[in-house]
Amino acid sequence: MTDTAISPGDDGYQPSEKEIRLVIAASSAGTIFEWYDFFIYGTLASIIGAAFFPSGNETLQLLLVWAGFAVGFGFRPLGAILFGYLGDKLGRKYTFLVTVTLMGIATAGVGLIPSAATIGIAAPIIVIAFRIIQGLALGGEYGGAAIYVAEHAPPEKRGYYTSFIQASVVGGFVLSIIVVLACRFAIPEQEFNDWGWRVPFLLSIILLIVSLWMRFKLSESPVFKAMKESGEMASNPFVESFTYPGNKKRIFVALFGVAAGLTTIWYTAFFYSLSFLKGPMRVEDTTAELLIGFAGLLSMAFYVIIGKYSDRVGRKKPIIWGNILTLILLFPCFWFLGSIANTDLQKSVNEAPIVIAGPDCDYDPFADEQATNCGRLLQDMTGFGIPYQIAKSESLSLTIGDEAGSLAGYAWDEPSERVVQLRGMLEARGYDLSDKTPSVSSMIGIIAVLLVLGGLSAANYGSVAALLTEMFPAKIRYSSMSIPYHIGAGYFGGFLPLIAGYIVARTGDIYAGLWYTWVFILLATIVAAWGLAGGPPRDFSDDH
Repeated sequence: MTDTAISPGDDGYQPSEKEIRLVIAASSAGTIFEWYDFFIYGTLASIIGAAFFPSGNETLQLLLVWAGFAVGFGFRPLGAILFGYLGDKLGRKYTFLVTVTLMGIATAGVGLIPSAATIGIAAPIIVIAFRIIQGLALGGEYGGAAIYVAEHAPPEKRGYYTSFIQASVVGGFVLSIIVVLACRFAIPEQEFNDWGWRVPFLLSIILLIVSLWMRFKLSESPVFKAMKESGEMASNPFVESFTYPGNKKRIFVALFGVAAGLTTIWYTAFFYSLSFLKGPMRVEDTTAELLIGFAGLLSMAFYVIIGKYSDRVGRKKPIIWGNILTLILLFPCFWFLGSIANTDLQKSVNEAPIVIAGPDCDYDPFADEQATNCGRLLQDMTGFGIPYQIAKSESLSLTIGDEAGSLAGYAWDEPSERVVQLRGMLEARGYDLSDKTPSVSSMIGIIAVLLVLGGLSAANYGSVAALLTEMFPAKIRYSSMSIPYHIGAGYFGGFLPLIAGYIVARTGDIYAGLWYTWVFILLATIVAAWGLAGGPPRDFSDDH
């Protein structure tokens, strides 16, 4: 059985260098704008929590925000099925014009929703509805942009050219941070928290116009045009993705050997590290965003380097080695980050460790109020993001270092008063719970760690657009690569902040959430080593 090759030129048409540059620029710019739209929600997580998911339990409030974040990701596979079908039937160009339009409208819509204080439960419901639309749109965007560039690229430069799409995902995250920082500088803090945070969402309309203008200038993929003219189109791309000979294995490998690894390390490198710095490390918000944004901007080059490198050595080698290095370096990177991001806080944790002992010390992060006094104390401690240990005891006690914290008169039924009392106990034992700006040397160290994490992500991600297009036959390529990619990104990666945050909240260990990433990287390494073809890159054929 044969299938249309990936490479352009089957119909005698060969894109010029100028046309390919336009293809890369327009596709990458659109990808940056679309991921900006998606990531702006996560970048402003704490403010969105207060506006749309208010709760007396700060941990629950943040988890609800991440749940909304995860909902968008959860609908990405459905978007992959829908727009994958359209992309394989109607064409690559017009499908990702639709996806970027939906994304821009939904993102701007979030900026127009009244807060929960104004319209009550309707506010979070509308937010979730817009997140669903965003997830559907994003499910069609990545596959369209990646395939469009890959089907224009000459085989010997496919990894290099498509790596700009991979770097553009980071670019969308960096752009979201740049816009948020610009708004913070231009708008006084209180006004930004009241209404100014809506501006980055509303700017999506401008980005949408620019993106549509650039993408309307593009022509259809030469591979798709050749398939259409020769009558090789799939009758039902979704069904054929699972019935085409050998495709079930390819989808399995793409899901568990590729997407499971790349998405979890990506979100750990960028979103988890940002949450880690702002939360447990108490790094001042603007400083944390500047550090992450700067490191992300620099790390974009790694994706291009890896993509180009994969054109020489193949797609498998950088993925396997990137995974192995991630397994080795993930925990040490965050341990080092924790030791330098807030040295005063780390000193207090070492000199005055916290132990909570008592009966019924069960803590449910999703409960507005805990059932027991020990649970309430754990809720309060988790809200501060300080690591603690739990011990069994017949009576409830709190030990900070070598001193017992007095719980006599603790306002068990007044959550806000409890937080004030606990803060006072912690500060009396040397804990400085104010937000900090790290020293210059610490900032350099933080950026170095973030660059290592960005490099690990790039090793896994830089060549993936080329790899996935080469794994599947052209007539069902949009559907076949989008489905596993977005299941992996939607569920394994998209739920990472929520599940990792839940693990940390349940254990009191600020590093425990990293096990989520580590397990998926291990799984991906095993499956990729077994299922990915080694050797130099090659176009799709039925024998690999």
